This record gives sequence, C-alpha cells and structure tokens, in this order.
Amino acid sequence: MGVYTKTGDKGQTGLYTGQRVDKDSLRVETYGIIDEMNSALGMARAFCEKEEVRQKIFALQKNVALFMADIASLGNEPYIKEAQVADLEHGIDEIEGIVGKLASFLVPGDTKGGACLDLARTTARRAERQMLRLAKAEAVHESDRLYINRLSDYLFMLMRLEEHKG
Repeated sequence: MGVYTKTGDKGQTGLYTGQRVDKDSLRVETYGIIDEMNSALGMARAFCEKEEVRQKIFALQKNVALFMADIASLGNEPYIKEAQVADLEHGIDEIEGIVGKLASFLVPGDTKGGACLDLARTTARRAERQMLRLAKAEAVHESDRLYINRLSDYLFMLMRLEEHKG
C-alpha cells in the first residue's frame, strides 16, 4: 500500500474502527492534537540528556499510541484503563520524591529536552480542552479523560526531572 490512498481527497478520513468522518470533526481534531504532542515527545526524547527521562518518554509514547487509538475509535473498549492512569500518578509521585515540591513558578528552557517536554505538556493541555469539547458532543471513555489530565502533570514532572540538578 502506498503512502497516498486518495480516500481522503473529499475531506473525510477513516477512524481506527473503520467509520468515515470529516477531517475537521472534533474527534479527528482531538487525536490530531495528541499526535502533535507525541511528536513533541519524540523531540524531547531526542534532546533529553538523562537516560532515565528518555526511557520514561519512550514508555509513555507507547501508551500515547494506544491513547490515540482510543480517540480514533468508536464503540471499542478503551485501551487506556485505570491502571495507566494510576501509573502516571505513581510516576508523578516518584519524580516529586526526587525533585521535591515546587516552591515557585518555573521558566522552562534550562535544557533543550526540558523545553521540548514543556511544549509536549502545553500541547497535552490543548488536547485536554479539545477532548472536553468532544465529550460534550460524543462518547469519550472516562479513563481517557483522566489520562489526558494526568498526562500533562506527568510531562511537567518529567521536565522538572530533566532540568533537576542533583
């Protein structure tokens, strides 16, 4: 199969579960923003200097692919479950144990990797806002709504870990 299929030439695309929807639909816009965030994660992984952070990003990217599949599907059981949400919460707590509680506002950009992680975080926040709009119009799994909210917090903590001097 070639890169171009011509099936989207009239402004529609296929969801993971096979349904055809408009390319500017809320669902496509939502998983498109998540895809942008995943690209920022790829940049972050390329620029991060700490191997531990690179490994955490890589593991996260595997879950983000499942997360996108959830959003690009209709009528399926979610791939993202409460366990993945709990994993993010555990990761946040673990990193906070290393970097400590936040005592003041941060200005991102001490490192290239940290700056990329902050870009991923703000993109995740945009995806969350879009997902809330989607949830008002169509069914969205509760586990996915929780996951995107925790994800931005986790990305913030990964940025802090990458930029932590200690």
